[in-house]
Amino acid sequence: MKKAAVLFVLIAGTLWGCIGLFVRRYQAMGLNSMQTVAIRMVIAAVLFSLFVLIYKRRLFVIRWKDLWIFLGSGVVSVGLFTYFYFTSIELSSLSVAAVLLYTAPAFVMIFSLILFKERLTIPKVISLVLAVLGCAMTTGVIGGSLNVTLPGFLFGLGSGVCYALYSIFSRFALNRGYEPFTITLYTFLFAAASCLVVTDVRPIVSVVFADGGSVLYAVLFALASCVLPYVFYTLGLKYIKSSTASIIATVEPVVATVIGALVFAEPLAVPFGYLGVALVFLSVVLINLRLPKKEQA
Repeated sequence: MKKAAVLFVLIAGTLWGCIGLFVRRYQAMGLNSMQTVAIRMVIAAVLFSLFVLIYKRRLFVIRWKDLWIFLGSGVVSVGLFTYFYFTSIELSSLSVAAVLLYTAPAFVMIFSLILFKERLTIPKVISLVLAVLGCAMTTGVIGGSLNVTLPGFLFGLGSGVCYALYSIFSRFALNRGYEPFTITLYTFLFAAASCLVVTDVRPIVSVVFADGGSVLYAVLFALASCVLPYVFYTLGLKYIKSSTASIIATVEPVVATVIGALVFAEPLAVPFGYLGVALVFLSVVLINLRLPKKEQA
C-alpha cells in the first residue's frame, strides 16, 4: 500500500498544480482571490457532503472533544492558509509566494519530530533541501527577477506554516481513528464556512449561475482542484509519514510552472527552470528509495 500512497500524494500535488487553469478564468471574470476560493470550497463541501451521505453516513460522526482538530484543518490549514498565500502574492510576487509556501515540508518535519516523534533522517533532510531549491529555481526566484517585501515575506512564511498544519491536524485525526473521508469532509465544511464569513457572495452567485455551462465549470473546478486532491493526499497520509508526504507534494509548484509555460506562454528560465524541475523530481525519488514497508506514524 506504500507505493499506492506515494502515487496518491503525487496525484494530489499534480491536481493542486492545475488550479491556475481555473483561477485565471475567474480572475478574467472579475472575481478576486477569496471569491474564487469560496467557489472552490463551498461547492467542494456540498459535493463531498452529498457523497458521504450516500456512501456511508456514519462518517459524519465525530466526537465533540475532537472538534478542535477539524476546526484546525478547515479554518487554519485551508482558510487562513489561503488568505496568507494570496496576500503574499499581492505584496510580493507569485514566484516568491510559491517558494515561501513550500517551506511547508520543513515545518511539517519539525512539527512531526516534536509531536509524533518521527525520525529526522539524512535522506529526508537532503530531499527537503533539493525540493526547496528546485522550487526556487523553477519559479524564478533563483535565476530570475526577485521581488519581495518584508510583509510579503511574512505572509508567505505564514502560508507555509498553515499549509504544513494540514498534515499535522490530519495525522492527529488519523491517530484517533477517523477515516480519511471524515477528515476531508469536515475540513471542507469548516473551510467553506470561514470563506463565506469574509467574502462578498453576490458576484460569485452571478458568475457561477450565469448558465448551465458555468455551473458545470464550477463543479469541475471544485472536483479537480479540491475534492480529489485532498482525498488522495489524506489517503496517502494513512500509509506514509507526514514529513514524507509533504516533500512528495512539492511537485505542485513544478506542475503549476510547467502549465504556465505550456498554456499561458509564461517563460521558464533557462537553464535554472529545467534544472529546478529535475531537482524536485529527484527529491521525490530520493525520499522513496528506502522507505520501510510500513511507514506509519
